[in-house]
Amino acid sequence: MMLLVMIRFSTQKQFYSQNSLSKSLIFILVSISALITVLASCGLQDSEPLPVITTLTVPYTFTDQAGSQVNQSLFSDKIYVADFFFTSCPTICPIMKSQMLRVYEAFEDNDNVILLSHTIDPEHDTVEVLKDYAEKLGILSHRWHMVTGPKDHIYDTAKRYMLAAMEDKQAPGGFIHSGSFSLVDRRGQIRGYYKGTEKEDVSKLIKDIRRLLDEKQ
Repeated sequence: MMLLVMIRFSTQKQFYSQNSLSKSLIFILVSISALITVLASCGLQDSEPLPVITTLTVPYTFTDQAGSQVNQSLFSDKIYVADFFFTSCPTICPIMKSQMLRVYEAFEDNDNVILLSHTIDPEHDTVEVLKDYAEKLGILSHRWHMVTGPKDHIYDTAKRYMLAAMEDKQAPGGFIHSGSFSLVDRRGQIRGYYKGTEKEDVSKLIKDIRRLLDEKQ
């Protein structure tokens, strides 16, 4: 089966400085967001397994809105969806979170599905800020972790997901990040990327999570 490789640039790439060549190169490298969803939206049959894009390794420990430590061991033998955001984001984040809320509600009672949102503004987004943000969304469950930690760890983690995340004073809110959701299976393999601002793509994500739940180990 031939794989279709698609380059996803961040929704906010237009805010890059024209004079900042090194920044643009970093953005392009990071937001080659992955070799996306392999014929996912153009012909992959439900009977065919989702593609394995890469195996994820994240060596860091973060802190979530409850003050609990979160690292990769928490997701062992779990299916999870990850993204990057910041609470004061004035552009795509509110849309992303409303769409992630759909995923949360679809699997709220399923212990095998977890959501993981990394703030890219850890200086502002403290545990207390993340807790308040989660509560305003109605998130009281341990199945959606909003995490903070050292900035260099967070940005390196974004690279490991092949997603864009960086500071940019010219961008609204002072940051640029990918609007994609990453779907990770029980083996720590990325199985797909989905536009977190598009309802249709998120509906496909929900469908694909169910496919992974049914997938043989």
